Amino acid sequence: MMEKMIFGRYLPLQSVVHRLDPRAKLLFIFGFVIVVFLANNALSYGLLAVFTLVFIYLSKINVRFLLAGLKPVIWLIAFTFLLHIFLTREGDLLFEAGFLKVYEGGVRQGAFISLRFLLLIFVTSLLTLTTSPISITDGLESLLKPFKKLKLPVHELALMMSISLRFIPTLMDETDKIMKAQMARGADFSSGPIKERVKAVVPLLIPLFVSAFKRAEELAVAMEARGYKGGEGRTKYRLLHWQGRDTAALIILGVLAALLWWTRS
Repeated sequence: MMEKMIFGRYLPLQSVVHRLDPRAKLLFIFGFVIVVFLANNALSYGLLAVFTLVFIYLSKINVRFLLAGLKPVIWLIAFTFLLHIFLTREGDLLFEAGFLKVYEGGVRQGAFISLRFLLLIFVTSLLTLTTSPISITDGLESLLKPFKKLKLPVHELALMMSISLRFIPTLMDETDKIMKAQMARGADFSSGPIKERVKAVVPLLIPLFVSAFKRAEELAVAMEARGYKGGEGRTKYRLLHWQGRDTAALIILGVLAALLWWTRS
């Protein structure tokens, strides 16, 4: 399962989305996270789904690859769906078994919230899949530059967030290696009661923490060996250039927001 984790990975393809300025992509993602909450009926969610599919198509990322990356969080989406089905009591009664009652409003609300969660995962994953960690750092630093006047360590904050994103797939890969090593010694993570599975996961934590600290130390030594002293006095090898396609991306997001507002119930 761990090798399917896609969040934090970067795929160096040639696409329109890859060529967008990282600042435009960051603003687009933040805006999309807000815009997605405007949808509240089948038509508006349909517009969101079509928009997301077009976005995925333009990025040239294989849809199957994205779907495979859902495996680590599919249980959370399913749990959210079931929670709304059994706790939301609106509309006509569809099914009843003892104290369990399923209403039409619960099914609709559960489907909408699950779809919203799914679309958010797809779009936010495309940020890291189409943008290198260095570009994300440069984009964040540029967007946060006004906060320098408030004595905020903008460069260090952007670097920290970028490294955190990059460490997610690295730690997942490390967890996968440790799990396979434990399974080779007879450990079982896929069968038995939930209590026994939780106990089997505990021995993974110590080697995982040791590996994480080791990688962090290696990164610190590498940065120190290259003379890293923070953001002061540093120059940029790759300069960011805002172009017409970046403005167009934000205009398209604005049009989507207007359409969702217009189609709201």
